[in-house]
Amino acid sequence: MRTQMFRARGFTLIEILVVVVILGILAAIVVPRVMEHPGEARQVRAKQDIQAIVTALNTYKLDNFTYPSTEQGLDALVRKPTGTPEAPNWHQYLDKLPKDPWGRTYMYLHPGSHGDIDVFTYGADGKPGGEGENADVGNWDQ
Repeated sequence: MRTQMFRARGFTLIEILVVVVILGILAAIVVPRVMEHPGEARQVRAKQDIQAIVTALNTYKLDNFTYPSTEQGLDALVRKPTGTPEAPNWHQYLDKLPKDPWGRTYMYLHPGSHGDIDVFTYGADGKPGGEGENADVGNWDQ
């Protein structure tokens, strides 16, 4: 019988250092570009949050035959709403409501001025209208 010896082989220090250097170079290139445009990054995050909220609202409508009223608001996605319209098949649609990237709650209208529902934030300045980082972000943009 022949006995084979297996030698456990890991990464060498040189291989690990090469990977660390490559990651450092990539970070040196990518991080400054992202840091130059924090306003754009916040708007992208707001659009993603809004899309997740709209998806939850659409699921709510499928289960309960209508969207929550403006008065019931987005809170209807995390707690069973009271009042009209009723939600006979309600379940929790979101664990919690996200805040917009500027720390404020997202706004909701049903019926909305841009369609069945409007989910939006007023941007960095918190005021309607604006340009750049201060521009309104809503589901009508998607």
